[in-house]
Amino acid sequence: MKKFIESISNVWKIEELKNRILITLGLLLVYRFGAHVTLPGIDATQLTGLAGQTKNGLGSILDMFTGGAFSKASVFALGIMPYISASIVVQLMGIAIPYLQKLQSDGESGRKKINQITRWLTIVITLVQGPTYIYNLYRTLPSSAFILGFNSFEFLFSSVVILVTGTIFAMWLGEKITDKGIGNGISLLIMVGILARLPQAFIQEFTTRVTNNNGGPMLLVVEIIIWLLVIISCVLLVMAIRKIPVQYARRTTSGDFEQDMMGGNRQWIPLKLNAAGVMPIIFAQAIMFIPAAVAGLSKSDASQSVVGAFSNMFGFWYNLVFATLIVVFTFFYTAITVPTNKMSDDLKRSGGFIPGVRPGVETSDYLDKVMSLITFPGSLFLALIAVFPAIVVSLMDVQQSWAMFFGGTSLIIMVGVAIDTIQQINSYLLNKHYDGLMKSGKNRKAVA
Repeated sequence: MKKFIESISNVWKIEELKNRILITLGLLLVYRFGAHVTLPGIDATQLTGLAGQTKNGLGSILDMFTGGAFSKASVFALGIMPYISASIVVQLMGIAIPYLQKLQSDGESGRKKINQITRWLTIVITLVQGPTYIYNLYRTLPSSAFILGFNSFEFLFSSVVILVTGTIFAMWLGEKITDKGIGNGISLLIMVGILARLPQAFIQEFTTRVTNNNGGPMLLVVEIIIWLLVIISCVLLVMAIRKIPVQYARRTTSGDFEQDMMGGNRQWIPLKLNAAGVMPIIFAQAIMFIPAAVAGLSKSDASQSVVGAFSNMFGFWYNLVFATLIVVFTFFYTAITVPTNKMSDDLKRSGGFIPGVRPGVETSDYLDKVMSLITFPGSLFLALIAVFPAIVVSLMDVQQSWAMFFGGTSLIIMVGVAIDTIQQINSYLLNKHYDGLMKSGKNRKAVA
């Protein structure tokens, strides 16, 4: 405890870091405040139907990523998800479109143009999702909930404009957190939205177990222990790497030639066990919406059974298909984001080589083989974590809202963003201290 207090004290000793943390907290507070502002023209007291729609199933996922704004018909009801969708589309299009490939290799100027394209695509996606969300309100809420009149053009137009503006403002907040705060702005907005649901979910589970005497406090303690073990597993999955040794010939202009060539500088290439991160789960989750949507167009008994199977995110067939898609997308996304050919070329140009492997094509093949070998267990572990909420619901009768924090996209996002944020803070601390949030070390003298 003393070490933790000293670490926090060290954080606040650095003026720049303190200001960045305060800016980040302030912008996150603005985002959370906006999540509770209902769209003009809607009676906030008549949102029970919308809250019931997002209590369980796929609707709960949408509500979780928006921090409850979806179920509150908020100005941030679409949250930052259109921006995430646009980023994914631009990233995938970069594989096939030469113009985007050129921008990706143009450094900072190319990155700015890609960001601008992503912003415009975000607006387009929001213009599609906005009317869809309003149509869902028409189907879910009673006509008396619409103050300006049911199906009125004024409400439809103003609401779509506000939803688009809300998404753009949320995107701006994320970018400001990245520039002026502690970084990872978009990810922090998502994580804060997910964490906002945690206290309510735990209280519901506590009430069910203890107050209603459904298992008692001991079972609740067991659930918390399992939850902590799953978090530890997620941390290991995010942090795990395979080190590929690399050797560089030391080139100097003086000294004995033989000594210089034998004294090579050894380093290593870190290949992540889960190089795809949370993206395979997001891809698979998006695909899982399609079968129920397509089958819902037909009224046959077979179609309705498909709708039922793929609308229950805690059902067997849903999770079997979900896990399979995650494994497939993990290999796909890793293949397009880990350029082993480029890594091999860069290594060759810098005079480095992997001991026992020839530079060039053989190095590229070797790296590709290693990535395939470590991606397979990583994808299985990722799929297991993704379907673990369904497992605890089935085996332990856990409340669905609380089970969502036992795995899936939400838990991996929280763990990944938390680790990245700690690393960002450590990068500032290392300029002034050897300790801070680190395990050990001595303080350095302050540098002006």
